[in-house]
Amino acid sequence: MTADAPRRYHITTFGCQMNKADSERMAGILDAMGLQWCEDPLQADVVLYNTCTIRDNAEQKVYSYLGRQAKRKHERPDLTLVVAGCVAQQEGQTLLRRVPELDLIMGPQHANRLQDLLEQVFAGAQVVATEPVDILEDITQPRRDSTVTAWVNVIYGCNERCTYCVVPNVRGVEQSRTPEAIRAEMEVLGRQGYKEVTLLGQNIDAYGRDLPGTTAAGRHQHTLTDLLYYVHDVPGIERIRFATSHPRYFTERLIRACAELPKVCEHFHIPFQSGDNAVLKAMARGYTHEKYRRIIAKIRDYMPQAAISADAIVGFPGETEEQFQNTLQLVDDIGFDQLNTAAYSPRPGTPAALWDNQLDEETKSDRLQRLNRLVATKAAMRSHRHLGRLEAVLVEDQNPKDPTQVMGRTRSNRLTFFKGDLQQLKGQLVTVKITEARAFSLTGEPLTETAAAASRQAPDQAAAVAMP
Repeated sequence: MTADAPRRYHITTFGCQMNKADSERMAGILDAMGLQWCEDPLQADVVLYNTCTIRDNAEQKVYSYLGRQAKRKHERPDLTLVVAGCVAQQEGQTLLRRVPELDLIMGPQHANRLQDLLEQVFAGAQVVATEPVDILEDITQPRRDSTVTAWVNVIYGCNERCTYCVVPNVRGVEQSRTPEAIRAEMEVLGRQGYKEVTLLGQNIDAYGRDLPGTTAAGRHQHTLTDLLYYVHDVPGIERIRFATSHPRYFTERLIRACAELPKVCEHFHIPFQSGDNAVLKAMARGYTHEKYRRIIAKIRDYMPQAAISADAIVGFPGETEEQFQNTLQLVDDIGFDQLNTAAYSPRPGTPAALWDNQLDEETKSDRLQRLNRLVATKAAMRSHRHLGRLEAVLVEDQNPKDPTQVMGRTRSNRLTFFKGDLQQLKGQLVTVKITEARAFSLTGEPLTETAAAASRQAPDQAAAVAMP
């Protein structure tokens, strides 16, 4: 690199949607500082790992990546190494002892302070920023990975205390953004041509609890439901999604709003974690499997076509075979469109990690395999109901395995492939007749404009096609 060439940066992101949104914001800051994005981390001058600590294997992967970069730093002392995100927050100074070559360690709450922190590094300091802070309002322009869909953070942090989860320790207490700031960000996205927004929160149903204000009827006026009504008419935005929900706070009022608001997609991500009440109590989840089932039943009352996805943990400390069977029963009864599954992994600083009733790896692995087999079977059955239906697919990209096909998602979040030219179709909503259904994706044929118009003019017929 010549003396006057701009520094190049690379960001590798591990983990959840919140981390992806944080990475986009940090990339926006680096762009604004005049750095240039670089595809290859081994060619970059500033390398940032945005880390996840939810499971042990993600954390170990970070250390192996860091090892390679630390070696490189011995040959290139001007290389800047940054660890951001949840491992940074959890490990802090310990990370510096393990990898002394690091220049900056910063927790997720500090993502918006990246420029200030890097300027201290460029001036010669080694910085650890993990103290709790009030999160600054987003004033940076994120460098978004997509030109069609975008994440918008609405609440940071989490006040729950699930016994297995490290998130509250590493992401801090709940801090909601104001409805005005969220709407303003969405209006910019609408003007830039984005068609779909996903509102993000670690526990999104808690949105607004920390904001002041109640209505005359005594109800808090800043809830996720109120926010959906407030941002629904933003020009240009045609689809709105939100994640992640907590069963404890999921209300009928929210379900009714989703049914009433045409832009809100019929897809709900509501983790249940276990189908057994004793395990749920040990997890400190604050609900029963009966309550969870009632929520899903209520969603299907209002929106029979809604897709339901969730998260589940097997092999939690003390989980018996009978309790695991209760999880299998819940999955069998509900029939999820998608389920993110994991074997329990003890995380530092969480109560469950210290319990002496840990299960052996073999049992956990066996249960995970059995659950995954059932998930795939049920997902294939759920997917089958799309066959022959007309679906509106928002085109996002090319099918990496077949360049003659484009891919996008239905309103119910099913990945769908069909023949088409990305140049013409990117960002377009295309009516597709589904001809093939797999467990987690669909294939279809795009309708001509005339056929699509006819189907729009005959909603009863389209609805008839859409019913299972």
